[in-house]
Amino acid sequence: MIVNKEFWKGKKVFITGHTGFKGAWLSFILSSFGADVTGYALEAPTTISIFNLLKLTKIMHSIRGDVRNFMVLRKMIAQYQPEIVFHLAAQPLVLEGYNNPPLTYETNVMGTVNLLESIRRVDSVRSFVNVTTDKVYYNHEWEYGYRESDLLDGIDPYSNSKSCSELVTNCYVRSFFYDRQLAVSTARAGNVIGGGDFAEHRIIPDCVRAALKHAKIEVRNPNSIRPYQHVFEPLFAYMMIAEAQYNDPMYAGNYNVGPDPDDCITTENLVSMFCGLWGEGLEWEARSIEQPHEANFLRLDCSKLKATFGWEPRWSVREALEKTIEWTKIYREKGRLADCMSAQVDEYVEGLM
Repeated sequence: MIVNKEFWKGKKVFITGHTGFKGAWLSFILSSFGADVTGYALEAPTTISIFNLLKLTKIMHSIRGDVRNFMVLRKMIAQYQPEIVFHLAAQPLVLEGYNNPPLTYETNVMGTVNLLESIRRVDSVRSFVNVTTDKVYYNHEWEYGYRESDLLDGIDPYSNSKSCSELVTNCYVRSFFYDRQLAVSTARAGNVIGGGDFAEHRIIPDCVRAALKHAKIEVRNPNSIRPYQHVFEPLFAYMMIAEAQYNDPMYAGNYNVGPDPDDCITTENLVSMFCGLWGEGLEWEARSIEQPHEANFLRLDCSKLKATFGWEPRWSVREALEKTIEWTKIYREKGRLADCMSAQVDEYVEGLM
């Protein structure tokens, strides 16, 4: 996998959802590579946020806006005339999808429609990447990994809304973008780990909160199996896809981005590994909580990404946890987070050379 830092210098990049965990990391990385980054999002979704901790408004253009508001979004796209667009804005939680289906569909489906329609009305955009999820597939709980050609039909409202976002994107490509110099891809990534994730109802942020309070970690579904990867794995894959299709539209398509099979592990194993790496006597306990249906087994087949780009995951799940804990302990000690993040980015990029 190759990401050319020189390519990004001066590129006008527009990111929806830049105040979220992945969006903030992507904004930080691209800004450090010299890109001219504009973000469009609501306020950070958590009380403590990596976006605010880093004061990213000092190094990028940050617009407070809702992807459900077509008029404002269209105006911002027209004003900033981006060359490359990453769509990360979403209602990203399965549980919230059950609690508020209308908001979930409005954000994840109509938000995608509004962005694509805004892009359709300008000539500047040459590369667009819609970030979705591994949950877009109809999940049979099979042991093999899902491929890009498998049925898109997420079961719960969140997963289904992201399936719909994929279909909307494909429709716009066929209906409006086929005769333009605009390459479009969707990227389906699994669960990510990394410093600065404070989201609710996610296992590693739950571990972090418990560790910072010196409390036991409560684990709701210890037997579920998920593909865990460091946040750099999908972010650099998104950048790789965006760069490649900018230079050659033949690379446009739908891509899975996930870890190798060895890093698809049970929540129990993940939390036990976290406790061991954190130290300080940290423990966990299973807690039975009645909750809506969520898949127990999910794995992606990333053969297409590997064959097309020569891509390989860089860090194991253990290394991903180590980097997460390193960031968190610096945060706890009120250390220099930006220096830690820059060092982690440099280490990751050096491993790609």
